[in-house]
Amino acid sequence: MNHPEPVLEMYNYHSWANGVIIDRLNELPQHIYHKEIQSGFSSISKVLSHIYLTDYAWFDIIAGKSMDEAMASSNQLREEVEKKSIEEMKIIFLDLYNRNKALLSTADMEKVIIVDNPYAGFLETSISESVLHVVTHGSYHRGNIATMLRQMGHTSVMQDFGLYLYSK
Repeated sequence: MNHPEPVLEMYNYHSWANGVIIDRLNELPQHIYHKEIQSGFSSISKVLSHIYLTDYAWFDIIAGKSMDEAMASSNQLREEVEKKSIEEMKIIFLDLYNRNKALLSTADMEKVIIVDNPYAGFLETSISESVLHVVTHGSYHRGNIATMLRQMGHTSVMQDFGLYLYSK
């Protein structure tokens, strides 16, 4: 059996899990996606947009942009992304995944990058650690979405790494 590099496999999992939650949201009444509720985020659309925009920014950083540049690009997209339908989100997530997968296929995963985070200062890290950050960040916020769905009387869907391995 051919096993991709573990970090790339985790990124594949992240993409798969985003697709699973998006597919679940597509099965629910349309108004659920943008419905305002009392939670850590005011709507599921804001959480999913946050996952997307964070992925977008971190992969800009991995590609060589400064964190300030990456956050500025991401923030410029925020309003547009938050207004998208769940069907449109599926398309832009797939486009982002394909772009990032192409970047990672040629990247030195242990290359050191310096991140100047305006909130936390300088961080010396690697591309592989940055990808793992993207993956764990997405998992955390997909958990927020699951909780929000329960608050609205709907079930979520399993999306853990073990199920991903079974689904391959």
